[in-house]
Amino acid sequence: MAALPQVVIVGGGFAGLDAARRLRHVRCEVTIVDRHNHHVFQPLLYQVATAALSPGDIASPIRWILRKQQRLRVLLANVQRVDPNARTIILDRGDPVPYDFLIVCAGVTHSYFGHDDWSRIAPGLKTLDDALAMRRRMLLAFEEAELEKSPARQRFLLTFVIIGGGPTGVELAGALAEIARHALRQEFDAVDPASARIILVEAGPSILPAFPESLRESANRSLERLGVEVRTGTPVTSVAEGAVQIGDERVEAHTIRWAAGVAAETISRDLGPNLDRAGRVIVNPDLSVPGRPEIFVAGDMASFSHQTGKPLPGVAQVAKQEGARAAANVARLIAGQPTAPFHYIDPGNMATIGRNSAIADFGFLRVSGYLGWLLWLFVHILFLIGFRNRLSVMLQWAMAYLTYQRSVRLITRDPAG
Repeated sequence: MAALPQVVIVGGGFAGLDAARRLRHVRCEVTIVDRHNHHVFQPLLYQVATAALSPGDIASPIRWILRKQQRLRVLLANVQRVDPNARTIILDRGDPVPYDFLIVCAGVTHSYFGHDDWSRIAPGLKTLDDALAMRRRMLLAFEEAELEKSPARQRFLLTFVIIGGGPTGVELAGALAEIARHALRQEFDAVDPASARIILVEAGPSILPAFPESLRESANRSLERLGVEVRTGTPVTSVAEGAVQIGDERVEAHTIRWAAGVAAETISRDLGPNLDRAGRVIVNPDLSVPGRPEIFVAGDMASFSHQTGKPLPGVAQVAKQEGARAAANVARLIAGQPTAPFHYIDPGNMATIGRNSAIADFGFLRVSGYLGWLLWLFVHILFLIGFRNRLSVMLQWAMAYLTYQRSVRLITRDPAG
């Protein structure tokens, strides 16, 4: 009997999981490789960072998610490079993994626009480790301020700067403001948590540029009601330990977080010269790599502009649809059929600003405020993986809504310390 085609999927995010699921009834051997053993529901990662949810509420082991799928194996390893000529991927451990078809869904990392030295001072939010580190630093800031006698030092400790006005930055700023104004309000004696200064910086003319102007303005008003200082049209020109240069103003801040830019993982360079400025692979209409019909790229690493003339945004709904289409095209090639072009169906765009406040753009319907918040809750619960995760998150959110409390305010030891 002839050996089954070997399909390798790099990455266990939204694109990788949907690609694997699409191949469950295809006669092939599937190998999924990821540097982590779990899939993270990234739209809620900021809620782990702000002590609203536990890591287990938004993450599940990849092996468990795909446990019922036959002819599939999962490898915990980091892909060091792809060798398209030999049709193998090289891992940081174990033997090279051969493939007949490759689907690369390795995602993106943070981009500091040529200032990589800022990464240590202003880390971003991409993994559970990032979220837990941010939670630790945020909570310790309030604890240290309680011990501090100097008013100036207290102000420094309770100043938070978030760089980047996209959904991640906006949601982080809103969540931090809620913690300071509500969750911690009556728990300290020497310091008033509500005095915390939260600054959201966006170099462009407005926050949430992917949304219509009316929704951007609604989000801006909601942030200002929470006490967030929104700075737009002013780029950050310098980041140093304990300070940020915002235009002509130097702001001293204990906690600085980056949510401004992304760049593709370095293995994108192994897939040919067709890369955009962020290092993402400029793919063909069927998501294949130019000159490599056996390699497909999906998710944040893919630069797909054939539909609208500009690259699709790096959001979960794009990644899921691209992953499914890339796998469907692999199935077509295995069956001896031509591939089909990818067509994105936009289900809408959402962002939450805080309690009772979110914005949602479905094209035919644009809502904000309480209704937008209810829609945001429903959609995120719906797409969480696993019944236990959905139930746990629903209970946590219900308790937080009724009591204004954050139930996961645990300060854990820094593994690097």
